Amino acid sequence: MGPVTAAVLQLVALIGALALCYIPFGNYMAKVYTSDKHWRVEKWIYRGIGANPDTEMRWPAYLRGVLAFSLIGVLFLYLLQRIQGILPGSLNFSSVNPAQSFNTAVSFVTNTNWQSYYGEQTMGHVVQTAGLAVQNFVSAAVGIAVAVALVRGFARSRTGEIGNFWSDLVRGTIRILVPFSAIAAVILVACGAIQNFSGIHEVGQFMGGSQQWNGGAVASQEAIKELGTNGGGYFNANSAHPFENPTPFTNLFEIFLILLIPFALTRTFGVMVGSVKQGYAILATMFTIWLGFVALMMWTEFAHHGPALQLAGGAYEGKEVRFGVGGSSIFAVSTTLTSTGAVDSFHSSFTGLGGGITLLSMMLGEIAPGGTGSGLYGILIMAIIAVFIAGLMVGRTPEYLGKKIGAREIKLSAIYILITPALALVFTAASMALPTPPHSMLNPGAHGFSEVLYAFTSAANNNGSAFAGLNANTDWYNTMTGLAMLFGRFLPMVFVLALAGSLAEQKPVPATAGTLRTEKPLFTGLLVGAILIITGLTYFPALALGPLAEGLAS
Repeated sequence: MGPVTAAVLQLVALIGALALCYIPFGNYMAKVYTSDKHWRVEKWIYRGIGANPDTEMRWPAYLRGVLAFSLIGVLFLYLLQRIQGILPGSLNFSSVNPAQSFNTAVSFVTNTNWQSYYGEQTMGHVVQTAGLAVQNFVSAAVGIAVAVALVRGFARSRTGEIGNFWSDLVRGTIRILVPFSAIAAVILVACGAIQNFSGIHEVGQFMGGSQQWNGGAVASQEAIKELGTNGGGYFNANSAHPFENPTPFTNLFEIFLILLIPFALTRTFGVMVGSVKQGYAILATMFTIWLGFVALMMWTEFAHHGPALQLAGGAYEGKEVRFGVGGSSIFAVSTTLTSTGAVDSFHSSFTGLGGGITLLSMMLGEIAPGGTGSGLYGILIMAIIAVFIAGLMVGRTPEYLGKKIGAREIKLSAIYILITPALALVFTAASMALPTPPHSMLNPGAHGFSEVLYAFTSAANNNGSAFAGLNANTDWYNTMTGLAMLFGRFLPMVFVLALAGSLAEQKPVPATAGTLRTEKPLFTGLLVGAILIITGLTYFPALALGPLAEGLAS
């Protein structure tokens, strides 16, 4: 069997598995967020935090809950890293320095999981399990909660109430993320991933020195890392490490975990707004972009010109042989089109155009299918923009799901789509203009620029993957990427929740002969076009300076 055939078969198996889970899992999540019953363990949590889960919130109160909870998470994780040196199970690692502690705390709380450190040489068992792994769960639950709040904005009328943040947070964690992560962790352990609390072991000599490995609760963290679209690896090599991702099957299984919730949330959306066809339209948009980008990535990595690559059968540099070009291409596109950031290959070693695809995947806003929650609310914002564009074409007030899209809704949506590009491009420009930050680039020219652009695009989009080749463990990059992650996560949420409140206050508008049918393929095509055109107009100059220049010159 040739490598291309093997890649296609992997892709077909992945699509089949996602299709089998789509309806039951999407329906289950809809039931989780619409049920009026509370589990006993959930009642204990509500009692412990002093929250009333049955109290409905307007959007400012919901936002305060999101920000307060996230601030506490940042402070706790920062403190845990700063006192690591005196904690049991620290593996004799010292406390993490202030700039890197800030960066890491912000990274995991914002569901970015950007890592400017070597996991196996920096973080002990307590920080990994009680700090990083916990944030993997709750940061993902926060994203889903905000998405569900926006869906309620479409589903409700004549009320400004969009749910209860504490109830949404606890239910998402207890009913969805914890049980399914436990199942995934057992599967990973059965397939060879490690799960222990062992210390550091010397395993042999390497280039005149000793080679050491430490164990850890890797499988359990790997499961929520992928299911919650987090991406932070226990080891520096991330999902290329055999302790995290031992076989081609686990590689495909981890891709499945990455895509499961973001795709299934479109079914949840359709059920909650009372029209599963609307969910299918959003799903079709996500799937079209995802499949198109996978095909493009495989083409660039399998068919790139050059005698060495042709003899090898593809661009194998920086890729694990056990996964091959096909598995690595699917993983790279899936992790950058979501907010995961996990990697099973070295993105900096992809071909020039292949590296550009990973960049463009994040620049789309990670909406195909996007992160846990963030993908759904991101593409719904783009749907509002697409409806507005269609309304301009025919001279009609735009409507979406029975809600008028007026000046307030368009302003909130427009600001949302401008925030992330502004953060990525401004921070990149500052890093290239100042005298010291460019010294962190490993490569000169277009590739070096791509390293910096990738770092801030990844941080601002809460992705967390690294192009590599950039020394990000400096005070400048730790601080600036930390700020990009903070602003890139919470500023968009402000406008999403404000939009949810505005929509919930409206009364439904009856459909007429002139209403745009947003459940039809025509709207799906319009939405795909709007996404690609808006992203292209925003980022083309930056892409032309980096991956396009490199790809055309090679």
